[in-house]
This record gives sequence, C-alpha cells and structure tokens, in this order.
Amino acid sequence: QVQLVESGGGLVQTGGSLRLSCVVSGRIFSSYTIGWFREAPGKEREFVAAFNMRTGDTKYADHAKARFTISRGSTQSAVDLQMNSLKPDDTAIYYCGTDFLTTMIRSNWALYNNWGQGTQVTVSS
Repeated sequence: QVQLVESGGGLVQTGGSLRLSCVVSGRIFSSYTIGWFREAPGKEREFVAAFNMRTGDTKYADHAKARFTISRGSTQSAVDLQMNSLKPDDTAIYYCGTDFLTTMIRSNWALYNNWGQGTQVTVSS
C-alpha cells in the first residue's frame, strides 16, 4: 500500500509563487518517479512535471518550463514543486502520482498510480 499526500496549495495573485510538496509513504521501491499533474474544471488531467527518485532526472511540460522547478523534498520520499510567475491559467487541482514501472519519465497520467487527494491552486487576475 502506497500513500501520497500533497500540500502547499492556496490562493495567490498573478505573478505570485507557491511551493507544493508531495510526500510518499508505504511500500515503495528505491527507483520510481513522482509526477505532478493538474486538473482544471472541464479539462482533462495534464502533466506538469516529474522527478525520478533514483536518477534525479526531471521532465517538464512546455507550460511549466522556465517557471516551475521540481526537486527532491526535505525527506527521502518527497518532491517539491516550486511554481513562480503564476498565471490564472495555472488554476487547478494539483495531484501527485507514482510510476514504479520504469526509470524513464512518462507524462501520461494513465500510467501513474497511487494518487494523492490533490491540493487546490487558485491564481487571481
């Protein structure tokens, strides 16, 4: 059993910053990827960024490049997502999920499992 807990969401103005955290616990392996995805009302869940816990490799969606940074968190099984220069289009529920099947970072949400409950990010104009 694997559990994920997201935190750090909130309400910010355009141009502001937030730092999200995802902590994984339970029966985990040494090599897995933690991915951040987001889901806005009426839209499909989309990839944001991901981090492989063994290799340290990262991958970003085009909309996140140059504004967001994913990194290892303060504990061994956590990642942080630093989001800067936020825009109203970034408003969504942000979820983290795990991919245990490969060290290759994948951006398809359907290939991830063990999702957290999500954290709301709202950017006002």
